[in-house]
Amino acid sequence: MLMKHGAENLSPAKLLAIILRTGDGVKRISAEDLARNLMVRFGNFRNLDSASFSELCSVEGIGMAKAAQIKAALEIGKRFLREKTKMGWKIKSVEDVVNYYKPYLRDLKKEVFKVMLLDGRNKIINDIAISEGSLTASVVHPREVIKEAIKGSAAAIIFVHNHPSGEPKPSEEDIEITNRLVQACDLVGIRALDHIIIGGDDYMSFVDAGLMKEG
Repeated sequence: MLMKHGAENLSPAKLLAIILRTGDGVKRISAEDLARNLMVRFGNFRNLDSASFSELCSVEGIGMAKAAQIKAALEIGKRFLREKTKMGWKIKSVEDVVNYYKPYLRDLKKEVFKVMLLDGRNKIINDIAISEGSLTASVVHPREVIKEAIKGSAAAIIFVHNHPSGEPKPSEEDIEITNRLVQACDLVGIRALDHIIIGGDDYMSFVDAGLMKEG
């Protein structure tokens, strides 16, 4: 089917059926029926990606092995997107940063604080996870951020974190942390270019909002 029609012409359920490969022989459910049931339950690939293993396995005919196949396939898709904007790729806009991080951060149930390391021409060197969980000044410490930036020989950095609520409006804590990080960067001569908050499909930029001077 895929070779005849091309992957781009197949429905989400048919693509998912190819990933599943087989159905449930005991319950006489075909791979296509399993795939259709999954799409009816979750609606789209994004919701499938956000679903836990237990939620996937609650669909009749889906066990841990098939749930793992689904998770692995979705992870490959996300990694492919990031490979297109990985090391050596030049950051030219806020949208470039958002497109890089959004597939991973927008649906997380906990806050994750990341730092994108850039060279003198704003090309990506690396991205580092600084903390996970509720953001506080004690968790996101400037010392750790600067240590990673110096270790990566970064000339500039961009701070990125998510709001699981889906609302990207910065909290007072977000603003306080950002000010401390910018001050620390100034002391060691590293340009802090922006702090971007991703909330679901929305985002906000501290620079665009006038909460931070562009580095």
